[in-house]
Amino acid sequence: MSQTHTMTTTAFELPGYRVVQNYGVVRGIVVRSRSLLGNLGASLQTLFGGNITLYTTLCERARQDAFNQMLAHAGQLGANAVIGVRYDATELGSGVTEVLCYGTAVRVEPVLPQQPAGTSAPRATGATVGHQHTVS
Repeated sequence: MSQTHTMTTTAFELPGYRVVQNYGVVRGIVVRSRSLLGNLGASLQTLFGGNITLYTTLCERARQDAFNQMLAHAGQLGANAVIGVRYDATELGSGVTEVLCYGTAVRVEPVLPQQPAGTSAPRATGATVGHQHTVS
């Protein structure tokens, strides 16, 4: 699976596709700690209030890394999509956080358009022209 794969969703189905094989749970885990300099810079940002961009950047990078690991895990299994994607984070110790991204790896294929109600597909009449059947 591509690292920028669009076939991921928090839902349990992808509109326009049907699941043809389920590979089970896949996950990506990242454990990050804040550096001493990062903590110092973030502490200075807290003095002014608002968004603490150093921590925001750290969190986004950890989530993206966990997501990419999950996609790689799904790709190793042969999946082309991941449904039911979720994130979880746990503080393991002071300044050490685990970020988990998980979902269900599946193989999907496009659903063929259905015939509108009240119409039917052409059917063979059994009439022959030479050695060919005609369809009406």
